[in-house]
This record gives sequence, structure tokens and C-alpha cells, in this order.
Amino acid sequence: MRRVSILGATGSVGTSTLDLIEREPDAFEVVALTANCDVGRLAAAARRVRAKLAVVADETCLPALREALAGSGVEAAGGARAVCEAARMDADWTMAAIVGTAGLKPALAALEGGGTVALANKESLVSAGEVVTREVARHGATLLPVDSEHNAIFQCFESDNADQVSRIILTASGGPFRERSLDEMRGITPEQAVAHPNWSMGAKISVDSATLMNKGLELIEAFHLFPVAPEQLDVIVHRQSVIHSMVEYADGSVLAQLGSPDMRVPIAHALAWPRRMATPCQRLDLTRIGRLDFEAPDHARFPCLRLAREALAAGGARPAVLNAANEVAVAAFLARRIGFLEIAAIVADTLERYDPAAPATLDQVLAIDAEARNIAGERVKDCVA
Repeated sequence: MRRVSILGATGSVGTSTLDLIEREPDAFEVVALTANCDVGRLAAAARRVRAKLAVVADETCLPALREALAGSGVEAAGGARAVCEAARMDADWTMAAIVGTAGLKPALAALEGGGTVALANKESLVSAGEVVTREVARHGATLLPVDSEHNAIFQCFESDNADQVSRIILTASGGPFRERSLDEMRGITPEQAVAHPNWSMGAKISVDSATLMNKGLELIEAFHLFPVAPEQLDVIVHRQSVIHSMVEYADGSVLAQLGSPDMRVPIAHALAWPRRMATPCQRLDLTRIGRLDFEAPDHARFPCLRLAREALAAGGARPAVLNAANEVAVAAFLARRIGFLEIAAIVADTLERYDPAAPATLDQVLAIDAEARNIAGERVKDCVA
């Protein structure tokens, strides 16, 4: 029986993970579940899987959580420190799915136990790639990618022949606006941006997919996950989202992982690794799909991808600044404070204004993140004004 914890249990990745665990209750023991402040869903999940501990990051929600768990035998806790303490509990396998840089400290705390951490929080590697990979090595932990693209690469990447890998190709659906002109995108609403044509995801990641920033962040993440140079990473638009990524080798062979666009597939791969487990996901029917289309991404209409590439090439603190500015800009867009095209403009402006030295510690990463957010926030105010 594998002991598991889920950090971010009420989000889309967390609920998909719970779905798989509940289908094989004899295979898993749930140690801890965390959420920000969705007490109802957290308490219900903790009761169903008989978790030992449930934690809300927002401590003001703790009384409600205690009331919801009364008589269940599930312990309740609250606050950011309690989330990290939950991450340090003796789980064999931890899903790190807290969105944004809020998930950085809990992810690092989970690595301290030397177990397996399934990483769905791409911002951890984007903002603090060197710090995270150093902690993985220091504690002898195993880091498994859960993003569909990186999980696909993981399945195709021959570690024993890493020196024979010539290129990693990440696929992008192109998002809901892949055929829109710049003029047409000026009036895009949050509702339109979160309506992804292929995947069911949270609001923030859906907007990132619409701007192609999501693919840019994944380029940076892939650089830290796999032993390749930045110039060996490529992106191709594949609108059907059937091929999730590819690895090209020196002999010209290209290995690809295919599957239905359902996050339970890569989650199940990480949850059962190094074995496999059954999922309820729709099986791939290539005869029904009929065709697979590919095209190069348009950097003029989707400048976020170019900005991410430039940040990766520059290295140092640039990815952390990029990520922080993007989080602020996307939040402002979802709050209807700025327009869709202003997301990239705010990120570009923040990168131009702020270029600190490379961070060596977690505290330095968080300080850079905070300052970049301040600068991006001021730029949002200018747009509103």
C-alpha cells in the first residue's frame, strides 16, 4: 500500500488524483490533503478517503474545516506553515499541485523526506529550478513530471542514451485563439480565455494556454527536468492534443507519446510508476480522429512564448521575473482590470525594468518574485488608469 499526500487537493489535478486513488482504495493510504480555503470539497474528500490530516492554507477557514470534519477522525490544521508540515509527513508519494509560487515551499518541504514528488506545479521549476533540483539531489528524492507534456517526454526519454537526444519537441494545442488575429484578440473576455478547446483546466493555466505562456513555462521546466540545452527544446502547435510531446534522437528516430487529452493519464503514470495502473479515460481511436495537424507557433500573435524563450536563454533570475509578472497580469485579466493583449505587455515591461542577480537560495527566489510582482502590479495600475 502506497502512502500518498495531495497538496492542492481541490484543484483540477488534485481532484483527478483523488479520482484515481478512490478507484483503487486498497492500493493507497492517504496521509494528508491540503487546499487553500475550499472547506466543503476538502472535508468531503478527506472523509471519503479517510485521510489522516486535512489542511487549509487560509487559517481563517480552519474553524469551518474543524466543524466539517467533526466526528470523522480526520485531524484539521490551518496556515501556510501547516501546509509545509503536511508536506513533510511520511508519505511515499506526494502530488505537488498547489498553483503558482505559493506551491514552492510545500514542494520543497515534500522533497525533504526523500520520497517521490509528482510535480504539477510548473512555477516551482520555472522560478527556482536550480534550487529545486539541488534539493532533489540533496535528499535523494525522485521528481516525476505530471504535466502531460513533460510526462510524455519522461516516457520517451531514454536516460541511458541522453547524449543521443538531439531535440525535445513540446506540443501545444494553440489554445482557443490560435486562428484569431491580433485585432480580434483585443476584446477577448476571461470567459472566452478559460474555455480551452481540448483540456479541462483551472482558470490560470487556461489563460496561460490561450497566450501560449503555458508552453513557454514548460520549455523552462523541461530544461530543468531533462539533460538538454535550451537550443534543443522546441515547440510545435498540434491542435488535436493527441501527441503530448516527442523526443528526437541522433539517428533521426522520433518517439512520441499519444493519448486522449485527460490529465488522469499522466497522473496515473506518475502515481503507479514504475508500474502502470488502469484508468477510466477514453481510449484513443485514431481512425475516428482521422488526421493529426502540425504548424509552427506564431510569435507575433503570441509574444509570451518568445518572452519565455528569451528568459530561458538568459537564465539567472529572468525566468522568476517572467513567472511573477505573468501571475500578476493573468490575475488582473481575470479580474477584468486589463485586456488580454496587455498580459504579454506587462510581462515584457517588467522584464525590461527589473533584472536582478541570479538567486542561489529559496529566500532570494521569493524576494525576486515579490519585487517583480510589485513592479508588474504598478504596471497594471497604469493600464487601469
